[in-house]
Amino acid sequence: MALVELFGDSLLTKDGAKPTNDALANKTAIGIYFSAHWCPPCRGFTPKLAEMYKNAFEAKGMAIVFASSDRDDGAFKEYFGEMPWFALPFENREVKDKLSKKYKVQGIPSFVIIDMDGKTITTDGRSALLEDPKGEQYPWIPPTPEEKAKNVVAAIGADLIGEAGGKPIGLYFSAHWCPPCRGFTPKLAEYYKNGLKDKMEIIFVSSDKDEASFKEYFAEMPWKALPFANREAKDKLSKAMGVEGIPSFAVINPDGTVVTTDGRSKVEKDPKGDNFPEGWLPQPFNDVNDDPSPLNEETCVIAMGSDPAMVDAVRTVASEYHAAAGKNIDDMPMRFFEAPAGSVADQLKKMTKVDGQKLVVLDIPAGGKFYVCDGPATDVAAVKAFLADVESGKAKQQQLG
Repeated sequence: MALVELFGDSLLTKDGAKPTNDALANKTAIGIYFSAHWCPPCRGFTPKLAEMYKNAFEAKGMAIVFASSDRDDGAFKEYFGEMPWFALPFENREVKDKLSKKYKVQGIPSFVIIDMDGKTITTDGRSALLEDPKGEQYPWIPPTPEEKAKNVVAAIGADLIGEAGGKPIGLYFSAHWCPPCRGFTPKLAEYYKNGLKDKMEIIFVSSDKDEASFKEYFAEMPWKALPFANREAKDKLSKAMGVEGIPSFAVINPDGTVVTTDGRSKVEKDPKGDNFPEGWLPQPFNDVNDDPSPLNEETCVIAMGSDPAMVDAVRTVASEYHAAAGKNIDDMPMRFFEAPAGSVADQLKKMTKVDGQKLVVLDIPAGGKFYVCDGPATDVAAVKAFLADVESGKAKQQQLG
């Protein structure tokens, strides 16, 4: 992708505006820094980033482009005055919003690193450079899936891998001090004893605060555990599985490749693993009440209500999008859901003020936009026509309150 397509025709430098291609000529990687003057964590991180940039990253050929979430041009100028890098012009809000959506920025400060062809290196650049402030691993290219799988196996260790007997492994991230964990653990133990153990071994990966708590909690569990002392392995596994909160249940194959990082909702729907592994793989069409996290990150197509014809039509379109994306969920331009009665579906009704059997496109990353199909979307042609109207700008745009 041409960099002008990402950043627009010009960038601000300390010497004024320059054509984007000129400003970024001869650079080796680009960091996009999403930040704002009003944000305390940003103002704490910016001086650290500036120091690392001056001491290490600039000499390695890195460019940084500030993408501002400031509330006005005055605040933007004051904040940019503290920074030794480039910035998107403040008035170019459309480009900033596109970048936020493209890289799924949900909070600031956020630091995305791309190469000079515009390809994403990592969306978690903040962690990467904080772990490597001298840039010894610059530009922090993440491991390939094969390398990641090997790292996961190494972190678990040969002994525990061997004890799994060639079965897939469920990594259960939990802790004694966590009330939701203590509510879920007995359920998982029941599932395990009643048949799940025939499909997989489970390894407890503890976030307990001390070894005594770990031992007390592990005594309640009928499976294996990563030794508490191996904190480095615990951190590696948490990062590899994208664990952001506990309890979390991820399932891997014996070679370390991932089956699902959403094992908690999968096992609650399929306690004995009757549909494992096929039914536990990422699916192109899901119940929004199970895992609503994509709503904050993706453009989502939602069949509100329980109209069987609409649900079947949306499921069919989802399968077509899935096939067109090479069966890679992450490459689908939209995510697809049904929204039968449930806590998340009820919240969606309140947010959109949509009731009954309606097809909705929700685009929270684009500022909370949503679209409602006027007519019945009970066949594939109607669903496709509505999505085409949304993409072309013909559908009526509404705004979440």
